[in-house]
Amino acid sequence: MRNVLDRKRIGFRHGQVNRRDRRYVSPGASLGLRQTETNDLIEEILAGLSFKTLETFSFESSLPVTEIASLIEVPQRTLARRRVVGRLSSEESERLLRLSRIFETAVALFEGNADAAITWLKRPKRALGDKSPLTYSRTELGARLVEDLIGGLEHGVFV
Repeated sequence: MRNVLDRKRIGFRHGQVNRRDRRYVSPGASLGLRQTETNDLIEEILAGLSFKTLETFSFESSLPVTEIASLIEVPQRTLARRRVVGRLSSEESERLLRLSRIFETAVALFEGNADAAITWLKRPKRALGDKSPLTYSRTELGARLVEDLIGGLEHGVFV
């Protein structure tokens, strides 16, 4: 009985998952990708992800599509064309996957709390030259440093 009351109190119903409590088990899961094999994921990136993956990531992260487009360096006019065509280029797809990987790692750091992860990702960090982890993740090198920072925090190293 207590379990049922707890679910009601925090807004759960049987079979319903709290949208803000996320666990991502494979790379690209926040994009709606179901591939678990690296070769399949690489082939999908090379072919270009569907525009729907961008929209799925927007839903999962609560970041507006326009903000995500800016982070993966897709100008607004190009974004409008991609929406019509329904597919991103392979370079844009790779940058979107990189951003989703950072998001998924941050969500894991915050034990499934996507809101806390996004708040953390948007705030400037001294360890990143007073830039936000999202901004820093625009390049592969920057994304690696953000992952290192998250890894340090997971192991109790505060910078």
